[in-house]
Amino acid sequence: MAKARPTEIQLHQKSRVLEIKFDDGSHFEMTAEYLRVNSPSAEVQGHGPGQEVLQIGKEDVNINEVEPVGHYAIKLVFDDGHDSGIFSWEYLYKLGVEQEENWRSYLKRLEETGYKRKVDA
Repeated sequence: MAKARPTEIQLHQKSRVLEIKFDDGSHFEMTAEYLRVNSPSAEVQGHGPGQEVLQIGKEDVNINEVEPVGHYAIKLVFDDGHDSGIFSWEYLYKLGVEQEENWRSYLKRLEETGYKRKVDA
């Protein structure tokens, strides 16, 4: 994956979107829900392959704060109390590039559990 670095990070709380522009010209808009359910934290990813935990009921989640972590990442503080994921530039870029595929996979996994989302995004 590219070693692009963000040139601009904007949180749009009303629309619950984090907008990120990278120095290679890439531009991504990712919803708070998408970022929450793909948090790099152990709570979501588990402690190894196959230990991922499907996040359910995150349609209304928002981001309260975006905190810098050194020169390599940000920590997102979500309004559901989740704040343990450190989103590196590389991981954010990967989430942006793979957003459509990741989102489809997430919706399919929700459907397989029988969960019905409150909103259709």
